[in-house]
Amino acid sequence: MTYAIRAEALVKRFKETQALAGVDLAARPGTVLGLLGPNGAGKTTAVRIFATLLRPDAGRAEVAGHDVVREPGRVRAVVGLTGQYAAVDEQLTGSENLLLIGRLLGMTRSDARARARELLERFHLADAGARAAKTYSGGMRRRLDLAASLVGRPRVLFLDEPTTGLDPHSRGELWDMLRGLVADGVTALLTTQYLNEADRLADDIVVIDRGKVIAEGTPDQLKSQAGGQVLQLRPVHRADLATAHALITEAAGPKARIEGDEITAPVNDPALMPSVVRRLDQASIAVGELSLRRSSLDEVFLALTGHRTGPDGERPEGGGHRAAGACRWGPGSGRPS
Repeated sequence: MTYAIRAEALVKRFKETQALAGVDLAARPGTVLGLLGPNGAGKTTAVRIFATLLRPDAGRAEVAGHDVVREPGRVRAVVGLTGQYAAVDEQLTGSENLLLIGRLLGMTRSDARARARELLERFHLADAGARAAKTYSGGMRRRLDLAASLVGRPRVLFLDEPTTGLDPHSRGELWDMLRGLVADGVTALLTTQYLNEADRLADDIVVIDRGKVIAEGTPDQLKSQAGGQVLQLRPVHRADLATAHALITEAAGPKARIEGDEITAPVNDPALMPSVVRRLDQASIAVGELSLRRSSLDEVFLALTGHRTGPDGERPEGGGHRAAGACRWGPGSGRPS
């Protein structure tokens, strides 16, 4: 099978830090591959290697059939990259930002102007195209940033935590735009700290931790690995929380957790619910809520890594290298613009 993105035994070190320790992953054409992991797991390092910003120490990486080490120019001609921070020139207008990228990619002025108008329309920025980017909201800047990565009509798009800091409405807009790009045949590699984002967008997911792949599959497959369902209990009286947790731990095992005023536990045995009900009744614990629901990706992540994803408890990645910003490449360019 031909893959749009592929890595085999990818290794990268930064002095004493092992950022990648033999990573294998693959993305099918026209799909979204979600790359998940805590900060410091190696996600951004992998993206930078695929985008030819870093050379691997060992292993092999290909994008659209081109080796990232032997054919970096060919890779840059077919990819777009949007990093964690919008990399637009705030003094230029939205239109001027896109025009500049087009000219750097070797387009004629008329072609670059036409492409800028097309993208401003597509990303709902046409009315703001003549305004300086510094006047844009955070969501507008991220849309302009994504538009800039598409000036060269890339076949493969790398999105390194593209919705960081956005409000839910702006995040939803970006999701819709990504779905539209994939429907047009673009392949995307998405790193994110928002697991509901990966759940909604990714066709396949690879979870890495400390530079190694620890799980992979579709969102539903990963949820099944972590326990197909989750028991959720809220006692009427908060004073009963510790006792109820102890009873559920006896029945469900050590993965039962207290979260706020609720207790959750993975369910792998259909007999668990009746057992929990009997124990609570025998202990005279009044129940405000008791239900079963599907596992979330957040619970999958917790089961796999021992902690939740998100900004808390960050580990530095890549020996202190800053996350990749937005770099623009396109047809005819042999180096970053």
